Amino acid sequence: MYIIVVGAGKVGFYLTRALLSEGQEVVVIEKDPVKADRITTALGGTAITGDGAEVSTLELAGASRANVIAAVTGDDEDNLVIAQVAKARFNVPRTIARINNPKNEFIFTKLGIDATVSATQVILALIQQEIPQHPFVHLLTLQDGDVEFVELHLTADSPIVGRTPAVLNLPPHTSIPVVIRDGLPHDVSAIDQFEAGDRLVAVTTVGQEAALGRAVLGELQPA
Repeated sequence: MYIIVVGAGKVGFYLTRALLSEGQEVVVIEKDPVKADRITTALGGTAITGDGAEVSTLELAGASRANVIAAVTGDDEDNLVIAQVAKARFNVPRTIARINNPKNEFIFTKLGIDATVSATQVILALIQQEIPQHPFVHLLTLQDGDVEFVELHLTADSPIVGRTPAVLNLPPHTSIPVVIRDGLPHDVSAIDQFEAGDRLVAVTTVGQEAALGRAVLGELQPA
């Protein structure tokens, strides 16, 4: 697999090191010649000094044959432009962009970036999973179609406790395939009724999160 990494800061450096250790073919694009030199001297990799948002630089890096371009600079605007140029000009099959401000994730998704990575969102999800009373936890976002995997923790006050799965009134494009009870996963259709303490794994869209929260948790809203 041929991968172009744009940005040789800490994220780009360690990503490149990991990819090279797996035997992948990697080229790094970096504006700062000192950081670019670090890729070649410390990792034995290939680095091009230049602006990854420019067509000429991407062309020099061989973007037309790249399987993946990962834009991991510290600037969200640069990462968005890099990924867009890779898609529109070079038809790169997979574009991945680092997002530093979680508020920008919606924009990246709407503009056709295949996948985004937000350290803030990842850390938030990990923290939420460690808070027993937190009712609504984001587990995973699939950028294709804004699909979200979330976890909902039922309490005695949740409106669906004591009810059967058959009477669930879920919002559009939403399903609850799995219930985790006593530490074990169960198919929703295999349980008689929901109980306090159940953890539901739901698949929904970004736009239906609030409606899902109201349907399952009542007045509690997603954090």
